[in-house]
Amino acid sequence: MELTDRVAVVTGAGGGIGRALVTALAGAGARVVATDVGVPDAPIAALARPLDVTDADATAALVAEVEREIGPVDVFLANAGVAAGTDPVDTPDDVWDTVLDVNVRAHIAAAKVLLPGWLERGEGYFVATASAAGLLTQIGSAPYAVSKHAAVAFAEWLSVTYGARGVRVSTLAPMGVATAMLDTGADEGGMSAAATGAVRAAGEVLSPEAVADAVVAGIAREEFLILPHPEVLTFFRRKADDYERWLAGMRRLQDSVTRSAE
Repeated sequence: MELTDRVAVVTGAGGGIGRALVTALAGAGARVVATDVGVPDAPIAALARPLDVTDADATAALVAEVEREIGPVDVFLANAGVAAGTDPVDTPDDVWDTVLDVNVRAHIAAAKVLLPGWLERGEGYFVATASAAGLLTQIGSAPYAVSKHAAVAFAEWLSVTYGARGVRVSTLAPMGVATAMLDTGADEGGMSAAATGAVRAAGEVLSPEAVADAVVAGIAREEFLILPHPEVLTFFRRKADDYERWLAGMRRLQDSVTRSAE
């Protein structure tokens, strides 16, 4: 998709990848709407609005406002995300609910609002920020791993179901990115120590700007998998080629990270 004059909505635009996406999309000529729980500081955006992505009515209201003020949404980047919790035994139900609401159900709510218009016009673009954890797994956080797998699965379903009717879909699946999620602890909405250790051990930690540039390039090529860390594809292929061997290797990584965190 050519982004010039396209209307693009970015959730989770208050920092990290989201803020970098606003800048990169605007640089590519899009008219960008920046959203976050608090009004994001995004002077380059055409609109900056508060949005709780877990509130389906608020998402519908935002899309309606954008249509009135700027025009129909062409690209929706479901970027807001949280990392919290550890294993299923120690993670409270309310934490599971929060992670699933932000990382998965918010994508579903946005799609429900956007799909009727996209199908009527015969085009639209949905970009889901998942993670390499959505293709592989996440050491240390069951809610994060499960929710990101679900985000990838929902994006796949959208592409399979509506791709022939003009709806394009991409899934962003990076490894380590230098954001607050990586640097803060699980109690503050970031990754656990084990998860952070695993991410840093897996490969290079990229800047949000590098990831945003990869997204813009991926949209231009209309790629389903946007992989700022190309080695993720190698790991994904190894998983598919020999699942048992891959699981054994991940267990070794789990043991190594656990020992280093002690």
